[in-house]
Amino acid sequence: MKGILIIAHGSREPETLKTMEDVFAMVKEKLSHVLMEQAYMEFCDVNLEAGLDKLREQGADDIVVVPYFLFSGVHIREDIPKEIQEYLAAHPGLKVTLGNTLGADPRIADVLCDRVREVL
Repeated sequence: MKGILIIAHGSREPETLKTMEDVFAMVKEKLSHVLMEQAYMEFCDVNLEAGLDKLREQGADDIVVVPYFLFSGVHIREDIPKEIQEYLAAHPGLKVTLGNTLGADPRIADVLCDRVREVL
């Protein structure tokens, strides 16, 4: 069964985490048929390993980690792939792959344009 793990940076600030929870809730609503969890790279109890565990416990054996990151920094290029490899070594038979960042997407530019217009 396919599972999706949305992973964000994380923060010590509760308001920042609430923003991610709100975004995750919107995604879950739009893709309600998809087995999906969220996790954070830093500052939160639900880290990558815990998120993968949650999906495995629900029957997922083919998991895609989808980063809620704008671009491919150190977490995307190094940290997450390393953690995935370590997790796979401890869970043979499981498939875990890493999806793309949000990147240079026209829809992101549209949101940024909206924010600029709000202050003009």
